[in-house]
Amino acid sequence: MKMEALEVLKNRRAIRKFKAEQVSEEALQAVLEAGTYAPTGAGTQGVQIVAVQSPENVAAVDALNAKVLGKPDAHPYYGAPTIILIFETEACFTHELDGAAVCTNMVNAAYAAGLGSCWIHRCRQMFELEEGKALLRKWGLPETLTGVASIALGYADCEHPQAKPRKEDYVVRV
Repeated sequence: MKMEALEVLKNRRAIRKFKAEQVSEEALQAVLEAGTYAPTGAGTQGVQIVAVQSPENVAAVDALNAKVLGKPDAHPYYGAPTIILIFETEACFTHELDGAAVCTNMVNAAYAAGLGSCWIHRCRQMFELEEGKALLRKWGLPETLTGVASIALGYADCEHPQAKPRKEDYVVRV
């Protein structure tokens, strides 16, 4: 897995259709490790990353997100075999920003590792619900975790989307 950083940043795109094949341990480990090297406010590392891979737990997280979305028959994780959840802990110094940095590192690392990914929202609302708190308890995690973001992760089962042209006034130099 060797790509120029700018190439990864320019070419990574959200993937919304996944193969059923589970992510390899090597690729998953690379993505998780990338998350642990994201910048965090005051260096607190106040983020908790949870990799969800068992079909039972993946289905539970997918259903919980669909409930929050208000579409109980939807599959917000697009059939991805792995879901990564990103939480802020009580030690988090710069709330939500640290989790966003972790998520960004991981989706870019996923592309570099040959995986598809999609940043999915509603994590905070999912784990404010009793069903979300019950999942945290089941996994042996504290209910005080606050959801920040989640990632659908797997092997793409679609053409790689192309980038839209960048808008002309995206950057202003003064």
